[in-house]
Amino acid sequence: MGAAAATAMLAATLLASAPAQASSKVTLTLWQNYGTEQNAVATKNLIAAFEKANPNITIKDVAQPGTNYFQLLQASQISGNGPDLAVMWTGVFDLQYQSLLVNLKGNVPSADLARMQNLQWTAPNFTAANGPLVMPLETQFYIGFYNKALFKKAGITSVPTDWSQLYADAAKLKAKGILPLVYGNGGQAISTEFYPWYDMSYLMIGAHSLSSWKGLYDGAIPWTAKANVAQLKNWAKLEKLGYTNNDVLTRTNNLQTFESGKAAMLVDGTWDTAQYTSKMGSNVAAFVPPFSNTPIKGVVDYPGDGFSVLKSSKNKAAAFKFIDFLTTKEAGTIINKAGLIPDIKGMTTSNPVNQEMLNFVTKDHMTPYPMMDNFVQVNVGNAADKVLPAVLANQQSALSALQNMEQAWKQLPPAQRSSTSFAGG
Repeated sequence: MGAAAATAMLAATLLASAPAQASSKVTLTLWQNYGTEQNAVATKNLIAAFEKANPNITIKDVAQPGTNYFQLLQASQISGNGPDLAVMWTGVFDLQYQSLLVNLKGNVPSADLARMQNLQWTAPNFTAANGPLVMPLETQFYIGFYNKALFKKAGITSVPTDWSQLYADAAKLKAKGILPLVYGNGGQAISTEFYPWYDMSYLMIGAHSLSSWKGLYDGAIPWTAKANVAQLKNWAKLEKLGYTNNDVLTRTNNLQTFESGKAAMLVDGTWDTAQYTSKMGSNVAAFVPPFSNTPIKGVVDYPGDGFSVLKSSKNKAAAFKFIDFLTTKEAGTIINKAGLIPDIKGMTTSNPVNQEMLNFVTKDHMTPYPMMDNFVQVNVGNAADKVLPAVLANQQSALSALQNMEQAWKQLPPAQRSSTSFAGG
């Protein structure tokens, strides 16, 4: 072999053994529907940290409207213009859209997946071993917030734990000229209307044990059951007795009403905790909405949403790398700084009100429940969205609303009524 040929072969060998496209640039598109919530802040900061550590990967953060987010996501897959990564709700939502999503098992190291909590709610058949379809962003609580100063002004020394105590405390607050509970549609990125599922989750916690919830899914407990009707009647009584604002369906500044000290309580979620502590300091605290005839024993503690990789992505390797980054302590620290609770095992929260929520489970030993809207079939949930708000406003009876939900359940395909498969949502 001549010297020129040997040199050419050596050069070819070196080229073949070099890292392929080591300097190639990849741009990912990420869709989210977080609006102005702290989740949006966390997402922005997570992307910045990831890009700094991976200079060859750029992530384009695209904010989509919450009201028709899932329809847009489906349409993007048909048109071929969809994102690489997308916010996805867990539970029946990721099961409903699982044909669009890549299972993360085998694509993210198993040791990294093992660092995350509650992955069963992100997996087919709600079984973690089947592999998650979503990497949770955070641990979320549907929860009550209250104003300590207003409670003190009304002579209330402890938070209510059941319906009777809630009515009694609301009466004390009202007697002092304080609005006990404020409701409205403000702060919601997913809907422009009053969103009833924060309350509905606790109405069903107060009526049924966690193990019994599957009966609401498979029909063993009809939606029109007496216990459900009684719970919704008790809920509507809050507005009827003047313990809420009378514009529960249309008020848009309910968060600001609470922050400014004009209402004593509201029911919301952890995505707004940082906003409340920023505005109210140590005067705000968490409590479990006591929608129960006996002291409430359950709390909504659930990885409500996170990020998924779309099957249509042309840059899956880079997308998996971002998903894997979400399992790291660095990512958990960023999530905590945004005022959220990391879903990573062993990590804590520095927000004292978020820590109160964690204590409901770790110290008070309350039973963690999923979010009811991530648990019921989507069509049943859609039917409920149309009728439950009117129940609180005393514009529709509890029984009538639940009959609508029961009818929606009866119209489901048989496969969607099975609590053993949870197939298709």
